Amino acid sequence: MTVQDSLMKTDILLHRPRRLRRTAALRRMVRETTLSVNDLIYPLFVMEGEGQKVEISSMPGCYRHTLDLLLPEIQQAFDLGINAIALFPVISELLKDETGTESYNPDGLVQRTVKAIKQAVPDIVVITDIALDPFTTHGHDGLVDDQGTILNDPTVEILVKMALTQAEAGADFVAPSDMMDGRVGAIRRALDAAGYINVGILAYSAKYASAYYGPFRDALDSTPKFGDKKTYQMDAANAREALKEVSLDIAEGADIVMVKPALAYLDIIHRIRNTTQLPIAAYNVSGEYAMIKAAAQMGWIDEKKIILESLTSMKRAGADLILTYFAKEVALILSGNYI
Repeated sequence: MTVQDSLMKTDILLHRPRRLRRTAALRRMVRETTLSVNDLIYPLFVMEGEGQKVEISSMPGCYRHTLDLLLPEIQQAFDLGINAIALFPVISELLKDETGTESYNPDGLVQRTVKAIKQAVPDIVVITDIALDPFTTHGHDGLVDDQGTILNDPTVEILVKMALTQAEAGADFVAPSDMMDGRVGAIRRALDAAGYINVGILAYSAKYASAYYGPFRDALDSTPKFGDKKTYQMDAANAREALKEVSLDIAEGADIVMVKPALAYLDIIHRIRNTTQLPIAAYNVSGEYAMIKAAAQMGWIDEKKIILESLTSMKRAGADLILTYFAKEVALILSGNYI
């Protein structure tokens, strides 16, 4: 009888994976995926006025800030080690119109805010949103004709103007979230022609027509006044289409590609990870945030553990960066200062 035969006839187990789970130190040693404060991008909402910080009812713990109160919030985030913020504007109804002209106003809310941020916290990375829905009376991401059709190419022309004014203001990245065809290439060409060769593009490459966006639309008051966004945002049932969208954005000059939402689309993140060496961002969206907050407030879950598990799953799927409203909380948890 061979030694192998002898072992097979006994109760000896050669492989005991639990050996590597025995203590916390061992588990840390063999951990395959780690979550770092460097992975985080903090989405923030800015509004006109002074001295106002208004909580968003459907996003407990998230606020619309006026610029004077937004700057200390950004400084605090940077002091916690968060390297980047994503900026979203709350636009007055008086400034909205059918074509979103306020979006490319050089003295608009976004442009003024970017300038102020780069003066106050010059080293933080500022990412600005490129889409028309906060600026239009109808709440769509593009221009609309008399039949209610979203017009692609005329919309791209306005998105280019928007990107140029944001780059001029000092944005480090522009982030087209509109899902119009060809907008990444048009923006890249325009930025380069204007001398903004170092302004990056974080492309919302696989943005799905998702029910998880409701609280965000509450925050910006940007819910579409008619129809839905399914003719330009992606069908939740499609995966191969995401790979096509990503490949097009990369060919057009995207520096970072993004999947939105994150938790219900981890398989999409993983598929994209296997096709590109570019950084991948995942957007931990408002609905995902709100569900965790609501369940935690009811005492049904351990909020801290659920946050870390959720964000770690995004990293495990292949994301390099995570846009999350939990950014400050995660930074405090990772530093051991979370209460």
